[in-house]
Amino acid sequence: MKMRDIHRRWSKSENESQSEPEDESSSEDEQRSDCVSEGSTDVSDIHRLTKAQWPCFIENFALSGVAAVVSKTAAAPIERVKLLVQNQGEMIKQGTLSRPYTGVIDCTVRTFKSEGLFPFWRGNLANCIRYFPTQALNFAFKDKIKLMFKQNKNDPYMVNFGKNVASGGVAGALSLCFVYSLDYARTRLANDLKSIKKGGGERKYNGLIDVYKKTLATDGFVGLYRGFVISCVGIIIYRGCYFGFYDTLKPILLGPDAGIMLSFLLGYGVTVTSGLISYPVDTIRRRMMMTSGQAVKYKGSMDCMFQILRQEGVMALFKGAGANILRGIAGAGVLAGFDKLVQVYTGVKVDISSSG
Repeated sequence: MKMRDIHRRWSKSENESQSEPEDESSSEDEQRSDCVSEGSTDVSDIHRLTKAQWPCFIENFALSGVAAVVSKTAAAPIERVKLLVQNQGEMIKQGTLSRPYTGVIDCTVRTFKSEGLFPFWRGNLANCIRYFPTQALNFAFKDKIKLMFKQNKNDPYMVNFGKNVASGGVAGALSLCFVYSLDYARTRLANDLKSIKKGGGERKYNGLIDVYKKTLATDGFVGLYRGFVISCVGIIIYRGCYFGFYDTLKPILLGPDAGIMLSFLLGYGVTVTSGLISYPVDTIRRRMMMTSGQAVKYKGSMDCMFQILRQEGVMALFKGAGANILRGIAGAGVLAGFDKLVQVYTGVKVDISSSG
């Protein structure tokens, strides 16, 4: 097996990993394919590594965590701008934003002028912390969920398609049960501008713990999970679109000798398209999050959607989508970074093992 075949396998696992809105741990075989060094030209080189030389689960967990934290931190300024543009309608109602942003650039310039550089990473800590329990939960639930929705190659395409979407929905909902409050805290911190009502010098939240304290004091436990149900719906919509588009376009656009770049472009294109289709759901859930602790709240996700449509128009549901695409480009470095990190780490382990 030549290196291009190994790259094709890596590309396949890369595209499949993008099917989840949240990060998902790789299988053992996919992890091993990531360990192939750039200089290797034959798959037999892989098998010469002993079991002790492969990164174990804890090592893989730590390495992927480092790659994810670096990637999320690099993309954090784009993520915060996206959240500010997306939720500006709610902030205007609450009196923390004086006038609407005209776009991503206007938001970036105004935020920099009023807050400086460092606050662009506001909420990033919660986003990074969220990665680790999500990965641990995916690992814990993965085998059980696969058994629940076991696929059969003899079943019709739509049956296996439905199982794939359902398994993703269940996995996503289970993970959200544990990490949703961190996403809520990240959203509130990112959108916590200095109040114009108080002269522009004071924020509502002092940090991550303060978000939990104040939300529990005003809204109780429910306040941390406002928008949870529509978030689960969003996962199903995203996965349905992703697999529907990818499985349809893959045999048409990718032949048996398709290179890694073409496979990546298809996976990324489908990811962006699926993200745009499900983006209104993300807007609704985050707008619902923003009402925790406020006197006026939406009655539910449908009420939220109709109020946004009536007061702000259809395009309000897509505000920040451009920044979201840019964030995806920055975040695409996770897999490439993880691949390189594992290569270097495995090389060091091999050298130590050989010298020992």
